[in-house]
Amino acid sequence: MTKTEFLRELEGQLEISEGGLNNEDQMLATLSGWDSMAAVIFIALADEKLGVLLPDNQIAGAKSVGDLMALLGGRLTD
Repeated sequence: MTKTEFLRELEGQLEISEGGLNNEDQMLATLSGWDSMAAVIFIALADEKLGVLLPDNQIAGAKSVGDLMALLGGRLTD
């Protein structure tokens, strides 16, 4: 799965307009849909689509979209 495909899937789950997560420097705090439920959705999506199990405390440390991508351990292609 590519980064773009994963981000489009996450956008759909979080009901963020397409392209809303394009910038890896984008701070999660600036996203209207980013909250604790969004973090749970990200964890579930990482597990379901990539087989990556992420503990809650790793998500809590993520500040940007790029931080989230880094948590996926290189499972995404460019």
